Amino acid sequence: MLDWLSKSAAELGRGIGDGAIDPVALTQAFLGAIDSHDARDRIYSVVTHERALAEAEAAAERARAGLRLSLLDGVPISWKDLFDTAGVETEAGSKLLEGRVPGRDAEVLRNATALGLVCLGKTHMSELAFSGLGLNPMTATPPCINDPGAVPGGSSSGAAASVAFGLAAAGIGSDTGGSVRIPSAWNDLVGLKTTAGRVSSEGTVPLAAKFDTVGPLCRTVEDTAHLLAVLEGRQPMDLRGTSLQGKRFALLQTSALDDVRETPMAAYVQTVNRLRDLGAELVPLEAPEVAEALALSAPLFTAEAYGTWRDVIEAAPEKMFDQILERFRAGAQFDGPTYVAAWHKLDALRARWHARVAGFDAVLLPTSPILPPNVARLMTDQDYYVTENLLALRNTRIGNLMGVSAMSLPTGVPSCGLMMLGAPMGEERLLRVAAAVEAALRAE
Repeated sequence: MLDWLSKSAAELGRGIGDGAIDPVALTQAFLGAIDSHDARDRIYSVVTHERALAEAEAAAERARAGLRLSLLDGVPISWKDLFDTAGVETEAGSKLLEGRVPGRDAEVLRNATALGLVCLGKTHMSELAFSGLGLNPMTATPPCINDPGAVPGGSSSGAAASVAFGLAAAGIGSDTGGSVRIPSAWNDLVGLKTTAGRVSSEGTVPLAAKFDTVGPLCRTVEDTAHLLAVLEGRQPMDLRGTSLQGKRFALLQTSALDDVRETPMAAYVQTVNRLRDLGAELVPLEAPEVAEALALSAPLFTAEAYGTWRDVIEAAPEKMFDQILERFRAGAQFDGPTYVAAWHKLDALRARWHARVAGFDAVLLPTSPILPPNVARLMTDQDYYVTENLLALRNTRIGNLMGVSAMSLPTGVPSCGLMMLGAPMGEERLLRVAAAVEAALRAE
């Protein structure tokens, strides 16, 4: 049973379908691993034992009757603590929302339940999802799989830890500026940022609604494709027959390679060279609109985040970690005309980007310019916190600003990810290309 905890979600699903794995025993194995883990309360905010076992028993009955609802029917996964879960605390990593208990599941959780997935519980996250580091001294900071003294990446920090430590077959998170991809990269997982507006955010605690997206953190690209389908309440796409032959990738130069630390840069160079050796065409790409878009981050992300949460925050600011509070309050300096003008400019920059990259299968860059920072130093060195948080988010935020689909893949170097930017609503094509890249990297 112990090897179940390290298998991909699709492998577990096939085992259930073949009769080799009982969904109840599988769920009990995950619940037992969660409850006995030293970092249980740093990873999970709530473990939904009764719900998980009831859903597993229903999945077992369907499996015996040959009436499975999907490949992942009976597979246990975790949910970031900003997805509403009926009758269970959903507090978005914030003392401001302590005691918040919704009466209904979020739409994506309803979709997953309807296709037979088992809900193990809710995972810890950055406060109100407003940090790429995963540091949360107000509730809990989950561990990083590669460095016990480092942060795991955020804001879907517990989601990544739950998968990396074998406490869930997959995790569902959200990504506003990198919150799926950073923790995926730092914990050697596959993470998908969907296009804003593609996957329902109904029943999800917002940060900046125009940028908020929902996406999975998984062990494989195959799992990612299945989880995307589950979130949307449909059957998955077919990834078979993918190849690097004839693929054309842009290597983003503008901003993306600035200040990249030695290890992430070496991992990136090694990875793109491997893709070149296996037949992919790689073209360096300068895109000035990227730097212009990054300069709009403050009036776009911060103004919307503070506008969304101002009244709640200012009613009890003492309940927030000072670094997160300061970051939210920075949004107060931008007025309405500035915000609207920034969006008009971003729309024009997006049009330039899409025209520039239309001839490529994907744009490649390092997921994060840095490795996971040290927790103790982040807590005592304010300048270090600000610098590392901004650098952590710099590359991933490009995908959010340009409004595209994006993925992070493990490179084989611990805590170093390869990011692939696709087209808006182009998740299917991006997943097929990512499957070819994953196969190439795993063949080393």
